[in-house]
Amino acid sequence: MAKRSKRYQQIAEGISKERRYTLDEALQLVRERATAKFDEAVDVAIKLGIDPRQTDQRVRGTVVLPHGTGKVPRVAVFAQGEAAAEAQEAGADVVGAEDLIERIEQGWDEFDILVATPDMMSKVGRLGRKLGPRMPNRKAGTVTRDVAQTVRELKAGKVQYRNDAGGVVHACIGRASFPPEELRENFVTLLSAILKARPPAAKGSYIRRISLSSTMGPGLPLDVSDALAAVGKS
Repeated sequence: MAKRSKRYQQIAEGISKERRYTLDEALQLVRERATAKFDEAVDVAIKLGIDPRQTDQRVRGTVVLPHGTGKVPRVAVFAQGEAAAEAQEAGADVVGAEDLIERIEQGWDEFDILVATPDMMSKVGRLGRKLGPRMPNRKAGTVTRDVAQTVRELKAGKVQYRNDAGGVVHACIGRASFPPEELRENFVTLLSAILKARPPAAKGSYIRRISLSSTMGPGLPLDVSDALAAVGKS
């Protein structure tokens, strides 16, 4: 295991890996210990009771966080004609068709999210191996006829979530500078969306573990029952 820096050891002091913190306790501790010289992100990791090897148990979707993430994503759109003009007007950073596909094939990757109109997907499909999970996807809402609305939502705080190979969903719910109530609302909104996205094929306990952390800070294990109760109270 890599040796932790002195700074990390200091901010991790007093954090128990055995204890399960309430949501409010964890948010307070994360904010207090985010002492880097930049506004650290507040991240959540949710371990799900799914078998990610099974296509019918994968969890993926989008949700609009009420207070955004504190970062405006760079959105690139595959579109032509009127749809391209609408995406540009809505605030897309880059809009293109074959030219955009070729730029990405040549290594350009200065984007955070890709959006595409359905008619472009037959051409965009050739990027599948290169882009992997970054490909536009209907389930994630990034293959759409209404590219303008999608671009506006993404710029306003709509985030994508999906499980990784270990069945864990990682997402940002804001910045350490956010008031705790805003981080709480964002967390509850995200967890609610993931609960609604539970695959019918998933068996047993669905939300197994949850942890919160800042960019440079230690993870704080949450009391899952308390987190679920927060969703019920929202």
